[in-house]
Order: sequence, then structure tokens, then C-alpha cells
Amino acid sequence: MASLIRYKLVFYVPPTALKACKTAIFAAGAGRYPGPGNYTECCFTTLGRGQFRPGDTANPHIGQLKTLQFVDEVKVEILCVGEETARDAVAALKKSHPYEEPAYEVYKLEDF
Repeated sequence: MASLIRYKLVFYVPPTALKACKTAIFAAGAGRYPGPGNYTECCFTTLGRGQFRPGDTANPHIGQLKTLQFVDEVKVEILCVGEETARDAVAALKKSHPYEEPAYEVYKLEDF
């Protein structure tokens, strides 16, 4: 049996939008751990502090143009099994996230 290709989606979100983003991403099929336990809605969260400065043409959800902003955010890490699931999870994130441009990363994982 061939190994399943796995990805990790990592994103940052204000605490008030955490539940909506996770719900949308889980509905897209992410957060399922392959194996006999049938685990779903798996993720890891870390509270932190982000910063950004909106440019001249930005439409920020939080803050003002050209002003450095500091915000409490949650870093979320979610497993995605298969490229289609990873792409669907990113699309769900973009639709559910309140920021104009959500910060996210996708990593292809190796199986050792």
C-alpha cells in the first residue's frame, strides 16, 4: 500500500474568528488523522502576538493604514491528507478568515 501524501496547514487568526475558521477547514476534510482510530478535528493551537503595518491601499480588518499594529492571534496547525484536501482547506480558510490577506503556510510532510 502506497503512503498517503500529507500536508500541514499553518495559519494565524484572531481568537474571535478561531472557531469559524476551524469549522470551515474541518468541513473541507482537514484535521483527519489516518489510521485505525478514525480521529477527526485534530489540530494544535498556540496563542501569540502578531504585528503588521497596512500599506496605502490596504483594507485592514484591524488597525489603520500605515500604522504598526500588534494583535493577539492564534497559530493553528492542521494535518491535511492529500493535495486536494490541502487545497480545499486553504480555500475554506480564505473564505472564513476575517483578514484581507490571511497569513498561512502549507508544508508537504515526509513519511519516515
